[in-house]
Amino acid sequence: MEDYGVVVTGVSGRMGQMLVQQVAAHDKLHLCGALERAGHPWIGQDLGLAMGGAALGVMVSDDPLDSFARAHAVIDFTAPAATVAFAELAAQARLVHVIGTTGLSDDDLHKIALAARHSIVVRAGNMSLGVNLLTQVTKRVAAALDADWDIEIVEAHHNRKVDAPSGTALMLGEAAAEGRGVALSDVADRGRDGMTGARKRGDIGFHAIRGGDVVGEHEVIFATQGERIVLKHIASDRALFARGALRAAVWGQGKDPGEYDMLDVLGLK
Repeated sequence: MEDYGVVVTGVSGRMGQMLVQQVAAHDKLHLCGALERAGHPWIGQDLGLAMGGAALGVMVSDDPLDSFARAHAVIDFTAPAATVAFAELAAQARLVHVIGTTGLSDDDLHKIALAARHSIVVRAGNMSLGVNLLTQVTKRVAAALDADWDIEIVEAHHNRKVDAPSGTALMLGEAAAEGRGVALSDVADRGRDGMTGARKRGDIGFHAIRGGDVVGEHEVIFATQGERIVLKHIASDRALFARGALRAAVWGQGKDPGEYDMLDVLGLK
């Protein structure tokens, strides 16, 4: 059985530590590198000890070049600037780069697309099976309903999330816009405050809730006169995102360079 080496970036974060735990339990993957930003107090420590457990034999490093040289895949839930830099290095090493980072700008996405000419990039706003099924359903419902049906997307996350709307909410918005045959950038309404006037026909609205330790909740509302359709996904365990990312890391082995998403990984296209 093949065994693939994985580098996890941002290992001190909640998602990073969850990824490390899931890799340790995986039958096809092993941890071969653990990265943190320069100056982080974990640098130079055994990752397991830094996490408060038993030694893992993997030292936390701030040198991605050295880590990537030993790897088959890198799993990256960090920040846009770091992800772009990792994408360039992953392309040089011809790795599978699984990206769960959100808040990426158009320029960031362009740079990642250039990197994907030489690496296998699997990027998704959400790695869960349920959310990706919801995305497909959202697209089909939007295609079946005309603009008399208003579309609103409501998302909720923990109080430490720094970007809004969430990557998943934007993914759902893209699906709804695609279903309607329009560009999301032309119809997105990403915030209302004060005397905004009546809702514009055909817009797709976004609303973000931040509080407590909410893992992730997403709701797509289709509303017209006299009736509403509500599609909803609730995540109660962050491990499901980690498991999806690991599945993508294995799936990407041997694939041709290019950009993929979780719909490709899950065979939903």
